[in-house]
Amino acid sequence: MRECDVLVIGLGHAGCEAALAAARMGRHTVGLTLSSEAIAQLSCNPSLGGPAKGHLVREVDALGGEMGLAADAAAIQVRTLNTGKGHAVRALRAQLDRRGYRSHMLRALDAEPLLEVLETEVTGLRLTGGRVTGVRTTTGGVCARAVVLATGTYLHASLVRGGERWTGGPQGQRAACDLSEALRAAGLTLGRFKTGTPPRLAGELDYSRMRRQDGDDPPGTFSFLNDRGPDVQQPCWLTHTTEESLRLVRENLHRSPLYSGMIKSVGPRYCPSFEDKVVHYPDRLRHPIFVEPDGEVFYVQGLSTSLPAAVQEAVVRTIPGLERAELVAPGYAIEYDYSDPTQLWPWLEAKALPGLWAAGQVNGSSGYEEAAGQGLLAGINAALSVRGDAPLVLGRDEGYLGVMVDDLVTRGVHEPYRLLTSRAEYRLAFRHGNADQRLTPHAVRLGLARADRVRRWEARRTCLEEALATLERTVPAAVDPDAAGTPLRVYLRRPEVTYQSLAAANLVPPLGPAEAAEVELAAKYAGYLSRQQAQADRQRRLEHLPVPVELDYGGVRGLSNEARVNLRRVRPVTVGQAGRVAGVTPADVAGLMVHLEARRRQGVQTER
Repeated sequence: MRECDVLVIGLGHAGCEAALAAARMGRHTVGLTLSSEAIAQLSCNPSLGGPAKGHLVREVDALGGEMGLAADAAAIQVRTLNTGKGHAVRALRAQLDRRGYRSHMLRALDAEPLLEVLETEVTGLRLTGGRVTGVRTTTGGVCARAVVLATGTYLHASLVRGGERWTGGPQGQRAACDLSEALRAAGLTLGRFKTGTPPRLAGELDYSRMRRQDGDDPPGTFSFLNDRGPDVQQPCWLTHTTEESLRLVRENLHRSPLYSGMIKSVGPRYCPSFEDKVVHYPDRLRHPIFVEPDGEVFYVQGLSTSLPAAVQEAVVRTIPGLERAELVAPGYAIEYDYSDPTQLWPWLEAKALPGLWAAGQVNGSSGYEEAAGQGLLAGINAALSVRGDAPLVLGRDEGYLGVMVDDLVTRGVHEPYRLLTSRAEYRLAFRHGNADQRLTPHAVRLGLARADRVRRWEARRTCLEEALATLERTVPAAVDPDAAGTPLRVYLRRPEVTYQSLAAANLVPPLGPAEAAEVELAAKYAGYLSRQQAQADRQRRLEHLPVPVELDYGGVRGLSNEARVNLRRVRPVTVGQAGRVAGVTPADVAGLMVHLEARRRQGVQTER
């Protein structure tokens, strides 16, 4: 029987980050995969990033994760989205070479001396005194002091297209079926979600009928360790469906498993199938289609479908520019099991199964980026548990990582969860360019920041602080000597006054474009950020008020019935978290605080 400190089940995006984090923190780690071909696979779209998601990749990188480095190594096009909107919602999106991304991640896994990868299937859990202490597999078993569940969309997965259904994971890989039953038997509540993928195309495309979309010049990067993006970028193409496309879907809607009754599970709201678009938006005469390079084929973003292959091919032929394209891989839907994330503590450990952490789509989320973020935190906390140290729980005021985990474990999911900038109440502070200043101190403390990252982070921090101090000290008087006392941000709102223009006038030290933009933004939005910080400080006081996990909410006077039910289900660990539970009102929070104060005065311990 193999033994290790941390065991990671599944080596997709969540599993890779979890395994790397645990190994880099000095824990002997074993990663299990159904197939070595499935490791770090971009099983759906060949891209990363976008609003909130791109921020999340930056935060993973700032905490010492690998996704940003892998994305930079495999990027074939990089664009900044939302350039016409505020800086808080601007984010990178990169088209990737699948093989390049996977190759980078495989090298990273192989480079960790404390990390071992095994190809096997988990058939059950090993429990000792109610604690998870390992797994049973088809090749024996592994004992572990901490286990991370990162099964993605493979848990009891089945693929569906037209009237056909077959057992399997993404891209025809094996599904993990026995593990679902083992988790249910151990006491976890599982649900069923679905997702889908569009067809892949090859052959002759008519680019003259589509609009070309090029990357940025110069391209940005996801990792703070990289200064420049790809030297050569490939274009993407924009086209649209036609009325003939919509007619074909309507005529064949009864053959779609989404509308024939074959699929009953809920799919992602923000990545709907083409059939759903046609049904839910009957007045729209066309829908955008992005044709993205994907190795030797093209990925058709916006055309996710589980219609029969012949219908998919007919629909593709109605789209301008794709009339002569060859359908090399039809789209499909995939249904899979997930675990209700309110069964987890904020550090992603299962409440009913100590020793088991969960991360990624098994928690009801969607997307590579969300999975990687959860995997990194689960791996960190599994390693901290083995060391006997307190877990890392990021606040909602620290970054999108904190927002995402709190949303999942406190509010739960009714559909695949997608991180959005609108979910973050402090998003003005979560800019793409300051993730290292917010989160790298945690990486340094945890031992996840290697020497080169620490040097760059310290140098950048010093540079930004000195530049901001110089800006605040010298610019108002230099720009407008007669307006003493006018806040710096007033000047920076003038279009002609930028950090670079001030540097050209020798008023401030010269900086690179990214650093200059960060200093300018910090000064321009200082007032808003200060008010936001004051709000975060008030909320943080509630986050430091513990709620005993064994608290009998039936004995708390003034709670509504809905609040009692939901608080018993979630079992929040702080008053702040209690206030975010669905159905809990400010009056309920006030009643809870009165009850806790009465307990304190009576000398009752309130331990987390």
